[in-house]
Amino acid sequence: MMKKTSSLIKLLTMLLIITACNSGQKQEEKSTENEVATPSGPKVEGNEVSYATDSTQMNGYIAFDANKEGKRPGVLVVHEWWGHNDYVRKRADMLAELGYVALAVDMYGDGKQAAHPEDAGKFSSQVIANMDEAKARFESAMEVLKNNPNVDTDKIAAIGYCFGGSVVLTMANAGYDLDAVAAFHSGVQLPIQPTDQVTSKVLVQNGADDPFISPESVDAFKSSMESAGVDYEYIDYPSAVHAFTNPGATELGKKFELPLAYQKEADEASWNKMQELFNSVF
Repeated sequence: MMKKTSSLIKLLTMLLIITACNSGQKQEEKSTENEVATPSGPKVEGNEVSYATDSTQMNGYIAFDANKEGKRPGVLVVHEWWGHNDYVRKRADMLAELGYVALAVDMYGDGKQAAHPEDAGKFSSQVIANMDEAKARFESAMEVLKNNPNVDTDKIAAIGYCFGGSVVLTMANAGYDLDAVAAFHSGVQLPIQPTDQVTSKVLVQNGADDPFISPESVDAFKSSMESAGVDYEYIDYPSAVHAFTNPGATELGKKFELPLAYQKEADEASWNKMQELFNSVF
């Protein structure tokens, strides 16, 4: 009898151990399954993209969050007068992190970049002087953005820096279907003046101490926007000069003896203000 009892106790003990191990294994498997199911943060994917007008080949860059599902607003990003460089691509990546599809535009063609302010001035002047071609390049970029399968084609905005700011403001004045336009350290003497056909909400953010932007040009810009009934906001950031959003601006300013300098506070404030604008229209 004692042997039978002892054997029974051993059997029950083994069953308890096996049950505990199986339970632990199931909990571990469940935990692993939960880890896989937990959504991760943004995964920015950036790709080169080529597009063209009848006369110009452009080399752009499109970025989006690969972890985000469904269609989302698209944003065109137009470069400074230096051309399509790493800085404008960085801004496209930052917009992708916020949940947008962003296309860093090439307004000069062939991905052309300026190594010197004289070249930058020449390249940007050539674009502004040929407004038909400038529109064609902008339209082609917009088409690329809208054709991206992740983009909600009814929700399109544009931002621009320096020369790029003037471009997006001009395109808004030209009547392109943009929900919002944000210009950073941008000239406001534009080749196309606003009319009551402007549908974009407009945000201009400049440095209060930017010598490239005269008070007279700002007054004229505000007057034209108000006369046309455009929904706009103009912000001056204290002590900020030209290119205040670009961390590389200070070095470039020293190199070429130009009033360029990065200002962290104005950079962050202007980016947050742009996000508020987008949140209000999308």
